[in-house]
Amino acid sequence: MKALTREWIHKAEGDFEIMESLARSRRRRMYDGACFHAQQCAEKYLKARLYEANVPFPPIHKLVALLDLTLAVEPLWEAHREDLAYLSNFAVTFRYPGESAPRAQAIGARVRCRRLRQAARAALGLRRQGVLATRRRRK
Repeated sequence: MKALTREWIHKAEGDFEIMESLARSRRRRMYDGACFHAQQCAEKYLKARLYEANVPFPPIHKLVALLDLTLAVEPLWEAHREDLAYLSNFAVTFRYPGESAPRAQAIGARVRCRRLRQAARAALGLRRQGVLATRRRRK
């Protein structure tokens, strides 16, 4: 695996761990962060897969556009289109005043993020366990 692919994965796993923690929070304002980090995790896993396959991608955050590029190497990922469209909204939506994510939305983001993460990790030949958890165990 390429070194930069590993960096994308490490960053994605950081977002995944934050999302998991925030999604379990009972404090409403934490749900915004859970949704944002779910989107970020999915974005970084898409970019990791693209980078590993030598598929160039622009510096964008639109998950469906990244999916369209990824389909050249992972055609079965078409099944994730609806999930990624759902997550794409969270790149900006809840980062500013005016809207807040309810608990149900944070749970939905978490479920969708987990599905894409599982597919990406399998495609990249990674164990089920996360990168960060693996590193902690070695220390």
